[in-house]
Amino acid sequence: MEITRRRLLSALSAAGLLAVLPTLPVSAAEAAADSARLLANTVGIFAGTAESNARPETAAKLAAVAKTARTNLKAMDDAGDGELFDGLVLGTDDANLNTAYRRLYEIALATRTPGTPSDLHDNTAVQRRVIDGLVWLHERHYGDQSKGYYGNWFNWEIGISQSVSKTLVLLVDEVRTYKPGLIATYVASMDAYLRNGTDGDVNLDSRFHTGANLADITTNRILQGALIGEGGEARIRKALTDQLTVFVTIDPYHLDHGVTDGYYADGSFIQHASVAYTGSYGKGLLTRVVQTLKILDGTGFAHGEELVPTVRRWVRDGFAPVIFEGWMMEIVKGRAVSRPDGGYTDVAVVVEAVVDLSSLASGADATALKSYVKHIRSTSRAALNPTGFVSPISIVRYTDIIGDASVPPADLNPASRSVAFNAMDKTVHRRPGYAFALARSSDRISKYEYMNGENLMPWFQGDGAYYLYLSGQDQTQAYGVDYFTTVSPYGLAGVTAPVEQRRTVPDLYGKPYYDNPGHPLNFTSSSESQNKYVYFPRGTNQYSGGAVLGTYGAAGAVQSSDVAFRDRELLPDDFVVHRGATATKSWFLLDEEIVVLAAGVGDGAGRAVTTTVDARTAAPGDQVSVTGELRDGTPWKGAGTGDLRWLRHANATQRTSVGYVFLDTPKVRVTLDEVTRSRRVVRTANPDTPVTRRVLGVTVDRVAGAKPVSLAYALVPNAGEAGLRAYRSGRPLKVLSNTVRLQAVSHAGLGLTAANSFTSGRHEAAGLRIEGPASVLVRRERRGPTTVAVSDPTMDRDRVSVLLRGRALRKVTADEGVRVRRVRGGTRIDVDTRHAYGRSFTVTLRE
Repeated sequence: MEITRRRLLSALSAAGLLAVLPTLPVSAAEAAADSARLLANTVGIFAGTAESNARPETAAKLAAVAKTARTNLKAMDDAGDGELFDGLVLGTDDANLNTAYRRLYEIALATRTPGTPSDLHDNTAVQRRVIDGLVWLHERHYGDQSKGYYGNWFNWEIGISQSVSKTLVLLVDEVRTYKPGLIATYVASMDAYLRNGTDGDVNLDSRFHTGANLADITTNRILQGALIGEGGEARIRKALTDQLTVFVTIDPYHLDHGVTDGYYADGSFIQHASVAYTGSYGKGLLTRVVQTLKILDGTGFAHGEELVPTVRRWVRDGFAPVIFEGWMMEIVKGRAVSRPDGGYTDVAVVVEAVVDLSSLASGADATALKSYVKHIRSTSRAALNPTGFVSPISIVRYTDIIGDASVPPADLNPASRSVAFNAMDKTVHRRPGYAFALARSSDRISKYEYMNGENLMPWFQGDGAYYLYLSGQDQTQAYGVDYFTTVSPYGLAGVTAPVEQRRTVPDLYGKPYYDNPGHPLNFTSSSESQNKYVYFPRGTNQYSGGAVLGTYGAAGAVQSSDVAFRDRELLPDDFVVHRGATATKSWFLLDEEIVVLAAGVGDGAGRAVTTTVDARTAAPGDQVSVTGELRDGTPWKGAGTGDLRWLRHANATQRTSVGYVFLDTPKVRVTLDEVTRSRRVVRTANPDTPVTRRVLGVTVDRVAGAKPVSLAYALVPNAGEAGLRAYRSGRPLKVLSNTVRLQAVSHAGLGLTAANSFTSGRHEAAGLRIEGPASVLVRRERRGPTTVAVSDPTMDRDRVSVLLRGRALRKVTADEGVRVRRVRGGTRIDVDTRHAYGRSFTVTLRE
């Protein structure tokens, strides 16, 4: 079944979106009234209302707004010649100019926020200082188009416009009285700075005007339309028409305007054409569209209620799977993994959006969203502080939800779920007690994202890096920025990497990007070549994907070098490329275990190679123990190298443990080191704060020149020593095949066989025959049905065929596109995988 046919079940169609906009003409008076309501809604969102701000829960927020405004006003008082704010140098640094506009907005906000002190609230003198600041900045640093647009395009097309538009909305009455021409002046300049647009408007064919960026730009233009008065309705309608495109599920086989950024049918979210980004740009898009729905509420500009179910599905299928006990998973954060804010802060942003979305939903949908808010609060190890919410109204709504005894805490997903985000090469596997997150890459999806001095050592983050989150643990002690700070970039959990030393982009080129505009590939800070080869390079492998059967999953990938290494002959002589190690890998996702197989582990250049089974961090004072057993039965303790049968890492302080069962693995090296590094090693803008962690490394090393090797092991979350001793050869786990052609395992207790085939031809394992590359799971329940799931991890096959040997079976139920027939020797299953984009097809069989 093609995505084009399925997407109507998960999102509004492109044609249906236009129906969200009323077609009937309205009078000038009606348009003016709607614009006035839109402006009032916007003020309410950011400043709150007298009613909301009278609630005690908003007191801390109001105090923070006032404090920020006073700090900014003092900086204005202390400004020297040529400065608007003390110490903020303007003229060459676009980030400083963006900061200046943001500070003016923060002052304006305090003057419109009910409940702030009288020296700020409704203070006309303060408001006129802000307006004078806008005039000053425009005359000296913004209005001259020939001198602007240096540095980061984002600041000129989005960031500055966002602050200016909101400031003008907050002070619209005073601006019209004091500087009546200022709105038109700024709107004209903001239009002119949309240089990736067309004639001062959005360009849906531009790679800059997509996804979250498009939502930001169009929201700015909606506010501007309400500000300008006559003619503003047309601007609002055009901006809404453009923004509505972000609600359409991306169909990779029929792209609109060539755009791959946005939400996919399997819940994936992509930004920057190929970066898995739910946890950063995705949450930004979620926030912006929910704000737009609130801004439009009660106006005649759009029927926003028709969009609520689509956004709710984003939350259920896109966000809920990648949030574990209030923590945003690292696999969907791009370069933001290097920021000190952390996963709990990320989720607080999502919670505010869900709170507001629940107020726009109705019935069971509204209850489910409120229950999810309470679920996050009840499971998170970090207390969610709503003071950080953007809107005081949201703080009140959140408080009311938490205090509503009729709303039970409930996740939007079941406790046991396996999710294949194949459109963005990511996998999430959840069970009560843990969650496992896997980052893959391919010729479709970037290996990593680096940009602007963020995520300085990202090289292997998409090469099978995985994260095992344990229930009840404070995840800041396990992952977040300190994980990437203290764990070697070559030793991330799950990674096979050559033993070498790479240099960061700033170290290589003396600036945060590779600069060579004279080369035919035109390397500038925001050129397509910069994106392709520096910021977010893709792999060169096609195979990356997996299947899901009920709550079980399989994933596979063939590791590759990136496009820069492939295209090295086309690149400038001083451009540094890196060759990757080789490996074919599978991850089989069960109840108690995650089984990992790797074959062909080596290096085409003959370098030494290290494969990291796991890397875990702990605070220096935590009570950590490492125990295990060699294959000859000898007990193991602490660090060293040995022929291990199993190993257990336990942190008594955090009350967590992970076991490792080595099914068929060469000697394993165990390290337990205390590591201290500055957070600045992963991001140039981070404070130079030293971080110390005790780092466990469990690795398999191959010396230079060694032949490729295979290894098989299982991660066992929350394992005890007795449980690890119970694993014996073939029980309950058995490795059926581990080659670069076929990797397969079985689990006797589950009656499950899981296989990934990587090459053309026939592949045989345990009564299962697969034709060509595929991912297959088969579960044979005793005295019950046989269920089969099949997917195409290459995304390129029209059909996948599987033969189940043994007694012929009949079809009970099957997804569309699955055909079953009895053949000599068993049951043949043919699956039409054309244009399925890695989706799993399931069939249930009986004798």
